[in-house]
Amino acid sequence: MRIAAYARVSTEDQATEGYSLDAQIDMLRAYAESQDWTISGEYIDDGYTGRNVRRPEYSRMISDVNEWDAIVVVKMDRIHRNSRNFMAMMDFLDKNGKKFISSTDSLDTSTALGSFVVDMMQRLAQLESEQIGERTYTGMREKAESSEGRIMGFTPPFGYRISNGELIAENEELDAVKRIFGWYGEGMTMDEICRILNREGTLTRRSNFWNKFNLRNILKNPVYAGYMRWDDLFIHHNAEKAVSEHEFNEIQKLMVSKARRGRKEALLINEGDKNGV
Repeated sequence: MRIAAYARVSTEDQATEGYSLDAQIDMLRAYAESQDWTISGEYIDDGYTGRNVRRPEYSRMISDVNEWDAIVVVKMDRIHRNSRNFMAMMDFLDKNGKKFISSTDSLDTSTALGSFVVDMMQRLAQLESEQIGERTYTGMREKAESSEGRIMGFTPPFGYRISNGELIAENEELDAVKRIFGWYGEGMTMDEICRILNREGTLTRRSNFWNKFNLRNILKNPVYAGYMRWDDLFIHHNAEKAVSEHEFNEIQKLMVSKARRGRKEALLINEGDKNGV
């Protein structure tokens, strides 16, 4: 039988699990030899998660379907950590008369029992993956709630930069932001504001001309009123503000009132809440 030997590790796996890529390939070669199988191709994805199929070697293996009779992995979670993706792969294999084999799990989908056990194990693997995701989110949220004034993977927008882990103002850019909020609050349209900025040579941080889309991002960003946003949390920062909390909220209400379609509730800051939660 011709087999496709597949190995994968993600960045997370490299730190927590004992099956390195070299170890997986050595085990697959030894297993193939013990079964008198021929390895028609070795497919190795280094640093890719098993939660989706956007993996270059996995895709190449699938495109080489006529070159092998079965996919062989060391453990089931090396191929997929999502039951929907796994079942889609199994449908693909069934339609093409191919098999799936996990060597250390002793599972072979050419048998009814093997197919049943593989399905159950894959669902458990997905449950574990989702639980890890939930714990990661909870941990990040707890960190965000206690990170008063500190940066958490935050990319500073136009008007600010990061120094020693803290947000500080870029005075020339922040002055432009103050004018943008002032002009819009006075009734100027976004197109009018863009024309003024572009005509005077005040460009975006990437030296692009202003348009309604990047201008709207400025007007809707609570960082200019003293808050970094993470998920549904507002985390207070100590850098200079472009507008007060009240002024920011008034701008949000004004933007909603001017919207002609796709209206959404205004993104409002709880004024005076210095904990940002």
